[in-house]
Parts: sequence; C-alpha cells; structure tokens
Amino acid sequence: MELRLPPEQELEIRELSNVTGRGTDELITEAITEYLENLPESRRMLERRYDEIKIGRVKPIDGEEAFAKLREKSAARRILSK
Repeated sequence: MELRLPPEQELEIRELSNVTGRGTDELITEAITEYLENLPESRRMLERRYDEIKIGRVKPIDGEEAFAKLREKSAARRILSK
C-alpha cells in the first residue's frame, strides 16, 4: 500500500521521526492503528448523541454560539488568573 500525504504532514512526520528516533513507517502505522481501534467507539458515541438529539433529549446548539461561549469562558479565566 502506498500513502500520499500533504507536504506539511510529511514534514511533521519526518520531524517527529528525527526527534523520537522512530521510523516514519512505525509512526504512521501506530497512528493508523490507534485511529482504527478508536473508530468504533467514536461512531457509537456519535450515534448515541444523534439519537438523543433526534428524540429531543439533547438540544443542538449553533457552532458559532458554542465558540462564543468558549471564548467567554477563556476570557473569564484569564481575568480570574490575574
């Protein structure tokens, strides 16, 4: 199998390989293995969440609204930490 990556990702993997002393093939194999191991659980979680939205147990919120709330929380934490 051959894998083609965008130049930026290829550079990141090569840099990580240099830093860790691990081969690029090893790093890519590990990343794909972890992705495939976690995929079924991620799909189950998304399906449960979709079902909860569908039956009205959970109300979806607009993406911009969600990011606005996160920015507000971050700003409040910065003020409190001063």
